Amino acid sequence: MTAEKAVGLPHPPPIRAPIPEPTRESVHESLFDCIGDTPVVALRRLFPGPGPEVLAKLELMNPGGSMKDRSARHIVEAGLADGSIRPGGTVVESSSGNFGIALAMAALVHGLRFVCVVDPKTTSANKALLRRLGATVETVTEPDEAGGYLHTRIRRVRELTAEIPGAVWVNQYANDRNWQAFYHGTGAELARQLVRPPSYLFAPVSTSGSILGCARRLRETFPDLRVVAVDAAGSVIFGGAPAPREIPGIGSSRVPELLRPEEIDEVVHVDDVEAAENCRELLAAEGVFAGGSSGAVVAAIRRTLPRLGPGDRVLAIFPDRGDRYLDMVYDDAWLESMRARRRSPATL
Repeated sequence: MTAEKAVGLPHPPPIRAPIPEPTRESVHESLFDCIGDTPVVALRRLFPGPGPEVLAKLELMNPGGSMKDRSARHIVEAGLADGSIRPGGTVVESSSGNFGIALAMAALVHGLRFVCVVDPKTTSANKALLRRLGATVETVTEPDEAGGYLHTRIRRVRELTAEIPGAVWVNQYANDRNWQAFYHGTGAELARQLVRPPSYLFAPVSTSGSILGCARRLRETFPDLRVVAVDAAGSVIFGGAPAPREIPGIGSSRVPELLRPEEIDEVVHVDDVEAAENCRELLAAEGVFAGGSSGAVVAAIRRTLPRLGPGDRVLAIFPDRGDRYLDMVYDDAWLESMRARRRSPATL
């Protein structure tokens, strides 16, 4: 039959898919119920073959923008369950940004008061977000004996904990629930997501909770895994001399109580310039808009690749998004100032 003759003939009714029977709705009770199940992505544009395969766990896709959502949720909810955090009570912590924001979210969801102690290096965006989430922000301004602010922040945390009735110091540097959050969270997810064993895990360090939690869980499934800690140049975590550094979320001016150096196979130190440059290359090649510690991880992998074999599989942790680093890592004037500092360290 021609098209002309078909005009005007009745059309059969459309075939409709059967309506499924009602089942349990996929509706979360809060934003915190959306934490986890972050994807793993192959970085084939940034690291084209032949050579080792490089994969990245995009922890930056957690709802609060970082992997710290996991530790904040686990610490707060476990504390409320065992009574160490009282309903309606106050939690206090020192944070350069991501953990503070995650704790502010947890406090908001669970009806707690949160006091976050920050310093002049905390970005204006992070401080504004903390306040919008209902946190009380305390800023210390006196550098500590190491030339940074961490020890000064912790002294203020101790003072606040003593001053506020019933206040609890979360203390992410010494709290075992920190690494346990990543053992049961990121590490368990990776053990489920990967079938072929990774040869190396590259992860940034600060409190050391995330790298240890991931490594402990992954080694149960992949016992030959080698763990590479990516630290900031100028950090003292692994015994280095303290030096100025600007990018938050990586490195520390104190050794975390959680740290177990014997569980780390190798340490790579990366400075602010190299971290920022590799953030930009990651964005240009893969479209992944990541924070400074992710750039440091990319830089560490680049340095290590020449001694790896084509059959190796490298797994990287990308902890947070880049939007909180727009005024440093992704700012051309800031990057040039860091390059000038690198060229003339005596001017510090």
